[in-house]
Amino acid sequence: MRVFIGIDLGSTTTKAVVLDESLSVLGRGITNSRANYDTACKVAKSEALLDARFTLLQRGLAPVVAAESRLDDFLGSLERSFRLGQFVEHLDDLEQTCLDKAKADRFRNQQAAIGEAMHAIFHRLRADAPSLFTRDARRKSDFFRDLAGSRFMALAQETAKAAGLSYDMLLNIYDKAIIEVENRPPSGDLGRKLLRALDRVLETAPEIAEVAADVSGPTHRALDIPIGEASVVGTGYGRVTLPFPKEHIRSEILCHGLGAHMMHPGTRTVLDIGGQDTKAIQVDPHGIVENFQMNDRCAAGCGRYLGYIADEMNVGVHELGPLALRATRTARINSTCTVFAGAELRDRLALGEKREDIIAGLHRAIILRAMSILSRSGGVRDQFTFTGGVARNEAAVRELRQLISENYGDLAININPDSIYTGALGAAAFAQRAVN
Repeated sequence: MRVFIGIDLGSTTTKAVVLDESLSVLGRGITNSRANYDTACKVAKSEALLDARFTLLQRGLAPVVAAESRLDDFLGSLERSFRLGQFVEHLDDLEQTCLDKAKADRFRNQQAAIGEAMHAIFHRLRADAPSLFTRDARRKSDFFRDLAGSRFMALAQETAKAAGLSYDMLLNIYDKAIIEVENRPPSGDLGRKLLRALDRVLETAPEIAEVAADVSGPTHRALDIPIGEASVVGTGYGRVTLPFPKEHIRSEILCHGLGAHMMHPGTRTVLDIGGQDTKAIQVDPHGIVENFQMNDRCAAGCGRYLGYIADEMNVGVHELGPLALRATRTARINSTCTVFAGAELRDRLALGEKREDIIAGLHRAIILRAMSILSRSGGVRDQFTFTGGVARNEAAVRELRQLISENYGDLAININPDSIYTGALGAAAFAQRAVN
């Protein structure tokens, strides 16, 4: 089957969307953007094609497995098995790369001890891996670097002390190795990896054994469906670095406008707050851009701003929204400059203000800045669609809804759970248009 792929290379994450001939979404993929943008594109595309395979599996198995719950159980088990195999494969690669780094001349006198320490650490990491991919496992991140890094540091500290080695030395070796490993594109045949995951599921998951005979044949047939990439279009903050011909690049303004229209056909105004910029876009009934405005000078009021504040507060970015929602009052923040906001944050904390109130004020400052950009683009029209990573932040959404209601009245506000893929969706639609 022919598919059309859009890739959105953002400053913090790279997204990919796979569409079929009828412009239905087959798959989505996301990874953290790296210095090696070529690899980020390959990883995101690989994740989207994997997701497309699961969509095809679901379509193929639906007539065979009558109970939807049984089908969901099977597909969930299959995906967890695949992710576990993928994670262990990365661990093997990371261990070997760490051992290669330990062969440097400066480690000559300690190579044997370092090798034993690394083997011990990675043995524990592999033993712990299955617990990360159980049905009820809660992971703070799905990125390999995050999952492996936090556990490696804890084990390295313990192992270094027992072996009489320097913890900083082990960490230094790991830091150099993880850069190489995460910048290697995916290898191996996706179909074969899924079949191995299927074998593991049928061997180790007795709760789905009753559907094993029913799903085996259709699963193999679904995995044998050829997926041909008819066209790929790239967009995003880093689009000029994409390894595509010039005619396969589209501006992020055009892609976000069209992507928002595809998600919500009634869209007339789009606000996208990403990691590095904020875009206010006006579109016509066909999703064609009529006008737009972007933030100027710096990334103040964008995702990077929230990331900086999270670092200052020593919390995760995903924790900022829930913290702000617990505020009893909203502090008035005087600066949206990232650097000055950090200084103001420290001053207010020193004066005894609650961090929840300060964070609520920071969210309001971000949305006020976005409202100014919306005003310059032509205001807010019905329907309004909010996209980008910040659209997942509950506190930002609350402030936006309140300010739009105060300034523009009762409008339809669309926030799609897959809004972070809006740019990639628009790019995939341009890929389909280029061919058809």
